[in-house]
Amino acid sequence: MTFSLCMIVKNEEKTISRCLNCVKDVFDEIIVVDTGSFDKTKPEAAKYTDKIYDYAWKEDFADARNFSFSKAAGDYIMWLDADDVMDEEEVEKLKELKKTLSEKTDVVMLKYAVAFDKDGKETFSYFRERIVRRNGNFRWKGFVHEVITPHGNVFFADITVKHVPVNTESKDPSRNLRIYETHIARGEILDARQKYYYARELYYNGRNEKAAGVLEDFVRDKGAWAPDKANAYLLLYEIYAKDNPEKAVEAVAKGLMGEYMCPQLFCAAGDIMLEKGLFSQAVLWYKTALMCPKDYRKYGFVIEDYEEYYPYMQLCLCYDRTGDHKTAREYNEKAKMIKPESDEVKYNERYFENIFSGNGVNAENAENK
Repeated sequence: MTFSLCMIVKNEEKTISRCLNCVKDVFDEIIVVDTGSFDKTKPEAAKYTDKIYDYAWKEDFADARNFSFSKAAGDYIMWLDADDVMDEEEVEKLKELKKTLSEKTDVVMLKYAVAFDKDGKETFSYFRERIVRRNGNFRWKGFVHEVITPHGNVFFADITVKHVPVNTESKDPSRNLRIYETHIARGEILDARQKYYYARELYYNGRNEKAAGVLEDFVRDKGAWAPDKANAYLLLYEIYAKDNPEKAVEAVAKGLMGEYMCPQLFCAAGDIMLEKGLFSQAVLWYKTALMCPKDYRKYGFVIEDYEEYYPYMQLCLCYDRTGDHKTAREYNEKAKMIKPESDEVKYNERYFENIFSGNGVNAENAENK
């Protein structure tokens, strides 16, 4: 079984060697497609491969990735970005996968960790279609946030790729939005998935009203994927929360009626109840978040705080507000087991020490974080 690595890059001299040095011993060939670098990206890549190709940028990431795939000769193709890395343990797992992968497998999904706390623990991840069979007729789609639609035999592997960019302040925050609007100006029609990601880019660039309109259109689209719809309703909740609380509640309610469940939706419902002072109802939703089956992780974004830490902290707050300080303290201890160095947890510990020492309450209620 042979593996090809395909990458598209531009001005990645600071990261490409870090990436390739991690995985250079795994692949039978490494293909680097440069989309217009004017730094030392290509000389750095040349330390690892002679298969470096120039590509005339067309404001279309999927087209660039398809070009890179067209150069591959391996039985399977894996893709990485230049600012991706793999820990040594994960690389060893990848080597083992290469040895044992069934030739009947069409797609291998790997976890993609894209955000981390101050201790390096991942806080945001999701599964990506990371390895595909070369002759499986797989094509990238999407001008931005490009994707391959998995089909055939799909295997979820316990292997993690980390996205660790450097100098993020030098990135152009409006680039993706500009690409979308260039294509829209040409009269091109966005499919359901591209509508969703276009709305996200609008939101990131402070155009909330436009983002809400596109999201409302997206959730009515019959082609909308259930996990994306759930996240669209959560984004609508964020947009409406300050100025239109009724529509914010409506967005969460519609999300809860969908076929895809995730802890963040349940926590949003709890937050709404808490804001209204309906503590018993809030408790119910936070406890539901704690019971959410972990299967959701395979198909959508995973923000681990919403699985345990956030519900525990909010339950601490709810019980404190109702005067049940003993139970509130117990939930703070549960949160401490997950994040022992949390400032919010430490604040609550001091607060409960005041209560249970008989000194009275010398602070405001437990942290609402």
